[in-house]
Amino acid sequence: MNGRRITRAERAQIAMMLEVCAFPKPGNVDRCHDYPETRLEHFLASAILARPAFEKAEHSEGSLGELILDAVESTSVHSGGNTHFGAYILLIPLIVGRDIPGACRVVAETTVNDAVLFYKAFGKTRVRVLANDELDVNDPAAVAELERRQMTLYDVMLYSARNDMVAREWINGFTLTRRGADLLHSYGGGCGAVVGSFIDLLSTEPDTFIMKKHGQDTAWEIMKKAREVRDGVRDISKFDQECIDAGINPGSIADIIIASLYIALGEGWAWDC
Repeated sequence: MNGRRITRAERAQIAMMLEVCAFPKPGNVDRCHDYPETRLEHFLASAILARPAFEKAEHSEGSLGELILDAVESTSVHSGGNTHFGAYILLIPLIVGRDIPGACRVVAETTVNDAVLFYKAFGKTRVRVLANDELDVNDPAAVAELERRQMTLYDVMLYSARNDMVAREWINGFTLTRRGADLLHSYGGGCGAVVGSFIDLLSTEPDTFIMKKHGQDTAWEIMKKAREVRDGVRDISKFDQECIDAGINPGSIADIIIASLYIALGEGWAWDC
């Protein structure tokens, strides 16, 4: 980028904007299509409204639990519902920690109170969870159980990692975030790099948002079809429409791509070339 160096908060906003505007991004909202209740404008509004929470994160004004809750509350002012909860889980530690090693450090230092605040934030979204989870965010007794077990927010992510790829990023050192950033660099700049990186991750990782909504078989089938797109034997536009018609949206991969964009932008990746 030319001119002044952008702040980490601004970089996070740009990452959110670039992800939702890239197209075609099979099954997800982009500049070419919306979902009935959630539109492109809702995603862009959230990217704008998250700025105060990101600025607090940049100046370490609050714990991770407080900052995630702040981001959720600041952006829950439109009718589009949750647009970026998973992205906040990844972006907030990256902003506070400055980079991936720093993020790994700050997530390891979370507290039981961070976990309680995270559950409060989770309760303000419509994020899908697996049935019969003993720590179900929708169960009023879950917070008491967190406190009884003295589970920190890192412990919650460790507990959730088996079923949630965003939570796994906290546990495995933001491995997919790093890989996504490397893919962005390898594809070059602009929208095509975002789409290419999205397809590449989707072709090798079963999206856990799809898994929770449609089941494991569907998640693996979408992964297989994304691999065919990557290998040039399936048309991406037709794959996109197929996902839209079935209501299949790889939301977890999208969240990771946002985090990857944040990292890549900080490394000089050019979005406006």
